[in-house]
Amino acid sequence: MAETPNPLVPLTETVRKEVNAARAMETMKRVYSTDRWFTFPKFEETARYLKERLEQSGVQQVEIRGAAADGKTQAGFWTMPLAWDVKHARLEMVEPERSLLCDYQAVPTSLGMWSGATPKGGITAEVVDITRTPWSEVKGKLVLTDNNSAGYKFNLVKYGALGAINGFSENPSLQDGRQWINAWGDNGWGFTKTSTPLLSFSITPRQAGHLRKLLASGGKVRVHAVAETRFYEGRYPWVTGVLPGAGPEEEVLVLGHTSEQGAQDNATGVAAMVEALATIQRLVDSGKLPRPKRGIRILLMPELYGSLSYISSHAERMKRTVAAITVDTPAASYDLPGTEYTFYMNPHVAMSYTDALILQIAGTYYSSGRSWHWSEHTTGTDSYLGDPTIGVPDVWIYSGTGIATHHNSEDKPDTVDPRSLRDLIAIISTYLYFNANAGEPEATWLARIALSRSMEQMKDPARASYFADRGEQAVLSVLRLIPEDRRPAFRRSLEPLLSQIRGLRGLQPALEKPDGATERIVVRRKRLGTLPLDDLSQDRWQGYPSGAWDKPVTVALYWCDGKRNLAEVKRLTEMEVGPANFDFVGYFRLLEEHGYVEFEK
Repeated sequence: MAETPNPLVPLTETVRKEVNAARAMETMKRVYSTDRWFTFPKFEETARYLKERLEQSGVQQVEIRGAAADGKTQAGFWTMPLAWDVKHARLEMVEPERSLLCDYQAVPTSLGMWSGATPKGGITAEVVDITRTPWSEVKGKLVLTDNNSAGYKFNLVKYGALGAINGFSENPSLQDGRQWINAWGDNGWGFTKTSTPLLSFSITPRQAGHLRKLLASGGKVRVHAVAETRFYEGRYPWVTGVLPGAGPEEEVLVLGHTSEQGAQDNATGVAAMVEALATIQRLVDSGKLPRPKRGIRILLMPELYGSLSYISSHAERMKRTVAAITVDTPAASYDLPGTEYTFYMNPHVAMSYTDALILQIAGTYYSSGRSWHWSEHTTGTDSYLGDPTIGVPDVWIYSGTGIATHHNSEDKPDTVDPRSLRDLIAIISTYLYFNANAGEPEATWLARIALSRSMEQMKDPARASYFADRGEQAVLSVLRLIPEDRRPAFRRSLEPLLSQIRGLRGLQPALEKPDGATERIVVRRKRLGTLPLDDLSQDRWQGYPSGAWDKPVTVALYWCDGKRNLAEVKRLTEMEVGPANFDFVGYFRLLEEHGYVEFEK
């Protein structure tokens, strides 16, 4: 194959000149103004605004739909939460002194999402500090917590507490900031039909310190709580639309979540995605870029619940989606350390040319400027589309906020830096357009950069053979960009690159003899996505973790293809994440017992 010049150089420069960061800042502020209340009626307001903004940007076929927020419908094995609304909520200390602790109308994060209601007129209750109080003594009381109060929900229900006052902050130095409590299910994240409507308030580190001193002195602390909230069956709205390509079928997808309280997380990401499509449309309209071969679709939705609902209901469209990028990220100050962008890769089971591509885009864009980083795949957002049950390679762009404001009331619009936002938009736009317009010349170049990345990975002698397999997979992933009738010929043209990988793969390292149980079990997955166990009471989990966020559990699940036995799944998982002191057999037997997976006979 002849050498292909880096095609990103002219593209990144063209895109950079067209980005309108000021317009994106306007979008961010507007999204923040409604999502900061984090109620379902406000999420609908956000969706209506975004539909209008996308249509102004030239996006077509824009529609608002949504997940069934009924507390029982499942997408994959994730149970959709109930819709929720708030009229008002306050928490006042009445003994041994009087002071206002929480007021939802003044600071929305004073109230946890999906908090239950009080009787009309409120309720007066004693406060206990969980660090000084046994669970047997919390019945009928409000529990001051030292960690995220959502993590205590199961025990709060089990021991009859009235609810929680969250005394935890991810950044206690924000003395007057409040941690946003956005999980309140009894067995997981969202509040479902089987969840218990306990009260959920959140106070500042300064207030928490004062309460703990009062409680440590031996006196009683009483508070008066008022919360007028309601649960109902509604929808968790998502918005989608497309910039049509020259061809009618294939698409590239950009997705990121709405429906959170912060400016950086994730009104910024939403605004960047909207402006990325507007940037591409302006370049096409002006003739500076040709209309791409494939369509470019945007999906703005609640985190995980929305993306799983969309993916489940658009299976055919997902089959025609060649690549994706997830945008769940701040655009923080250039002048603070720790705010550089990090690019997260696909899980190894889905290793793809897109991993090498996003690194090339970052290196080209920042060739003489700001530093950037990359990292292996991690869980925790909507960057899971490489899951083999979905099959769309997906990278994720993320940065820190310098002063940590994650899920905190201090995550405000004035912390967003237009310079970082400009970079974010430009990188998203470049990734989307390049994938949307790639043909055989671009696929050849992509195969070469995938090969280079693979050869770097193969320098690890303990994993050379493993990364050789992944490297072949990444090189061959470019075939997805080639028309079906041309794939056999193009596949033959890749053989010189594949031969280079095979020549360096080395010997397969000696493997430990697996135990008989792992050799006998072959796991077949029954639905797409991970396994949060949110429809199974925690006391039946047998001490195993939820599969919602746990990386080793998630990676192991991804390797289960109905053909590999658990011995091979365990080996591949440990190649990817390192030694895992984990009972694979026990965990998958638990899943099989409760119907989440099947064992092939």
